[in-house]
Amino acid sequence: MVEPVDMQMVIDRLAQEVGLSVLVEDREQHPVWWSTRGAVDGTRAKTILDRHVDPVAAAVVQRFRLSQATAPVRVPAVPEADMWARWCMPVRCDGRMLGLLWVLDPDGVLDEAALPSLVECAGLAGEAMAGSAESAERQRRRRDALLGRLLSGRDEEAARELARLENLPPDARVQVEAPPRPGGWELAGGMSVHVVRTGVRAAASGAPLPLLELAEAVRRATAVRRVAAAGARPTPATWDELGAWRLIVEAPASVTPADLHPGAEILAQGQRNELTTTARVVLDHGGEVAAAARELHVHRTTLYYRLDRITELTGVDLRSGLTRTNLQLALWLAAYRSAGEPEATPLRHLSNDSPVSPSRR
Repeated sequence: MVEPVDMQMVIDRLAQEVGLSVLVEDREQHPVWWSTRGAVDGTRAKTILDRHVDPVAAAVVQRFRLSQATAPVRVPAVPEADMWARWCMPVRCDGRMLGLLWVLDPDGVLDEAALPSLVECAGLAGEAMAGSAESAERQRRRRDALLGRLLSGRDEEAARELARLENLPPDARVQVEAPPRPGGWELAGGMSVHVVRTGVRAAASGAPLPLLELAEAVRRATAVRRVAAAGARPTPATWDELGAWRLIVEAPASVTPADLHPGAEILAQGQRNELTTTARVVLDHGGEVAAAARELHVHRTTLYYRLDRITELTGVDLRSGLTRTNLQLALWLAAYRSAGEPEATPLRHLSNDSPVSPSRR
């Protein structure tokens, strides 16, 4: 088995040989390896310190068609981009463009005899970057397979192997976000999984759960999203803030809205849903007519008419009485069930995710 090349050592050796600063960037022009010799220009400093290239400087690649070059190219100074003159050699492997090798040379001291060293260094960088990408892809596929097993239910072996694969502690905990946030493992269906060590935040799935309980965290996040679609407004929108809506989420499939109160079904049979909407709003405001009228954007006279009609149809006075609680729960359950079943959650790799592990907050 061939030992992997220590690219940082290769870059340091090239920089020492030519006496100039050397940098290798990936395709997005993020710095990968570098070695500094003496002063650098503003663009090089920003690239290293901020880990990105200014758009004006990045445009130089297209301007001089550097990605199409097959030999080192002498790039003149670009004052508007705060760039000194430099040499550029594309980094490739098997014909694939993987990045760029840059050598700062403002005084034109690099002669043609040194150019083969740039070509050789770029070739080694290409092999290293291709190998790293292949390794990351293998790790991602294995990780996704393990996550898939955990999404199907508790799987202690999968949890242990995933923790080893991602260098996580055995007691790693996770939260699930819906909608997804950057820095995690994204699930199709609009969710992302995040490993948590410190700085717990209000995630859709609520308080962190052990990695072994990933399926339960996903179930909770899915329920929160479905509850929101049903018209609930937990603040923040997390499992821990659902309150009485937890009763709706956990209600057995055998329990129907009509079992809680037949009025929900009666109101749903109307040609328009204004009575159902009115009942929901009034009940959610605790029977306060003024607040309900403001939210519904109707005159109080119109609202009183609807309330009388609701009482006539269901036998429930929304402004008082114990039966209004039963009707409210029935309306919640009907809305939750009509919000639809949760989507399947196969894995989808985040393009901006780390190839090693999700963010630790």
